[in-house]
Amino acid sequence: MALIGSLIKGVIDLKGALTSETDHWAAQQDVLRELLETASSTAFGQQYAFDHILEHSNFPEVFANTVPYFDYHKMSKFWWSKILDGENDVTWPDSPDYFALSSGTTGKKSKRIPVTDAMLTAIRNAGIKQVSALANFDLPSDFFEKGIMMLGSSTDLQEKEDHLEGEISGISASTIPFWFEGYYKPGKEIAQIDDWDERVQHIAQNAKNWDIGALSGIPSWVELMLQKVIDYHNVGDIHDIWPNLQVYTSGGVAFAPYEKSFNKLLKYPITVIDTYLASEGFIAFQERPDTDAMKLITDNGIYFEFVPFQPEYINQDGSLKPDAPSVTLAHVEVDQDYVLLMSTVSGAWRYLIGDTIEFTDVSKAEIRITGRTKFFLNVVGSQLSVNKMNTALRTLEQDFDIEIPEFTLSATRIDGEFYHHWYLGTTGDIPEKEIAKALDNALKDANKNYKVARSKALKGVKVTIIDPLLFTEWSGVQKKKGGQVKMERVMSEEKFEDWEAFVQKHLNTDV
Repeated sequence: MALIGSLIKGVIDLKGALTSETDHWAAQQDVLRELLETASSTAFGQQYAFDHILEHSNFPEVFANTVPYFDYHKMSKFWWSKILDGENDVTWPDSPDYFALSSGTTGKKSKRIPVTDAMLTAIRNAGIKQVSALANFDLPSDFFEKGIMMLGSSTDLQEKEDHLEGEISGISASTIPFWFEGYYKPGKEIAQIDDWDERVQHIAQNAKNWDIGALSGIPSWVELMLQKVIDYHNVGDIHDIWPNLQVYTSGGVAFAPYEKSFNKLLKYPITVIDTYLASEGFIAFQERPDTDAMKLITDNGIYFEFVPFQPEYINQDGSLKPDAPSVTLAHVEVDQDYVLLMSTVSGAWRYLIGDTIEFTDVSKAEIRITGRTKFFLNVVGSQLSVNKMNTALRTLEQDFDIEIPEFTLSATRIDGEFYHHWYLGTTGDIPEKEIAKALDNALKDANKNYKVARSKALKGVKVTIIDPLLFTEWSGVQKKKGGQVKMERVMSEEKFEDWEAFVQKHLNTDV
């Protein structure tokens, strides 16, 4: 048994044994108090009287009643734009050395989100917490000597006057501690390559030189990378190249849609651990193997609030209505979708990151991501969240023995009647009308509001089956490949017209 691996595993096991259970609400109050104290002298803190808020014993409630909700547009227009113009002490003391470019799912223009030194420290601390939690997964000692393939964005950050810009995965990888460099793959030189296809080509060429024990990245892009390595070396599966691969740390989106296609690239099962890292911070990670839920990191520079995900609280563009009620961690309930709000050590305040979550265990502060506020489809009262869509598609995968890793849809009008038009990415040879009928039935079973809508104004479901790779090409055309880029699950009618033209062009080209 390898000595170094045994030592590392021993330290992790000891740390896990000595770690006490967190009082999550007490930790959250401490975080909010520290955030308010630290930012009280900033322009934002003075505008919203942070010193006055802290005078109250019920300061979390006063904070919620004093500071309005902010989405990216409002935060950028009224506050973060001042930082880019050279002002200091705007929403957080001093000015940040980094801005995270969030390509996300919402258009070609990148968002610029400040990343402070305090946030980088918080992200590193969260990473240490996650590594410590590996003690719960019964991994062998030699695992802790293997390389870790972190498939994120390019670490070649762009200089912009007094700061650097890049996606959060690229910023994090560019600031890894020196002691981790020996484990980190593909290494600094390859990680700096900006072009996704070129970077993956270099990974494939060097793959046999690395003993990879763990993977990290967004499932769709990791799958493509693994397939490229397999094809380049003309082998049957990725374990023919990396026989010691045992762990995949998934992030960015739910892993379930990719599970069947991902497992086809493996010789034997590996441990899948979910994480929740956004441009705004490291939010949660899976702490234990007997659940696929993730534990909110409640003691590490982020204060969370939750708005019940109800149609009457959400504007058409996915933003929150000003009078939408919020609750703290002390008052959340299981099996209720919530819009996630964050206040952070990067100077985001009551900030809507656009994700919806549900709690699976309140005492453990464990959650699942259920979708995006912008991807909530409520035309004619159907009230479909991404979580309900994924549930229905998993039923189709089982019933038809196919994989559907990618999809998108829109509410469209045909002869004045509303239909949901789905594009399913699958290689399965199933008649579209047959799968449309099955999808319709699965959605009725998954969501009672959808069932009511189908009996009234929603006339039906249309399905178009395409190659899953078309979704990747669309992402490349809309933004760029790799990194934090995710596929839009629900499109506006206007965007859907562009999507259909894109698909038709590629189908005609292939003929």
